[in-house]
Amino acid sequence: MRRPTEQLRYRRVLLKVSGEALAGARGFGIEPRVVDQITDEIRTLAQMGVSLGVVIGGGNIVRGAMASRQGMDRVQADYMGMLATVINALAVQDLLEHKGVETRVMTAIRMEQLAEPYIRRRALRHMEKGRVVLFAGGTGNPYFSTDTAAVLRAIEMEADVVIKATKVQGVFTADPEKDPTAEFIPAISFQEVMTRELAVMDASAVSLCKENTLPIIVLNLSEPGAVAGAIRGERVGTLVS
Repeated sequence: MRRPTEQLRYRRVLLKVSGEALAGARGFGIEPRVVDQITDEIRTLAQMGVSLGVVIGGGNIVRGAMASRQGMDRVQADYMGMLATVINALAVQDLLEHKGVETRVMTAIRMEQLAEPYIRRRALRHMEKGRVVLFAGGTGNPYFSTDTAAVLRAIEMEADVVIKATKVQGVFTADPEKDPTAEFIPAISFQEVMTRELAVMDASAVSLCKENTLPIIVLNLSEPGAVAGAIRGERVGTLVS
């Protein structure tokens, strides 16, 4: 299954996938065709010998911040969002295991009937054994996004890079879906991302990366082979360092 002799620039990777990515064009729920494509990409990484952790958002089911703005208690809404990430992780796990990829789902909120509780040393051991670890439940605390959870897990797992898989090519000077004049940025510093308030990740996640010199690569998940190319060291998407 694994080909550990392949030349890789990054050997331990934390892949962050938005919940919206699982919804495809529908914009909500889970689109099987899209999940099939995402799990194909993850299987390719596992076959390359990459030590891989994955954090999936829950925005295709519920977004805590949005529900809060509509009148729901913020803490309650955030816990609902955490549960949404567990649903997504279980869906991805099921399809990965059908494709022969050994996985573990670990949750920041205890629910032993469904998944293992997150324990750092156990997660590291799973990754050392070549299992893909799906980290669900965010950080387990309200007011923290899954972007922050992804960076936190990456630091704890001693990852070489965080790859944020999005719907666009990388980082732009503005939202390319709203502004046709937006310019693509191939490389940028953490400080400039924060100063210009670019929509890479939320500020706390970028700040954590900066403090721990953990690079971020932002790329388009729908582009076949993009993630694998970035891990090999090819110029794909935007490098934030």
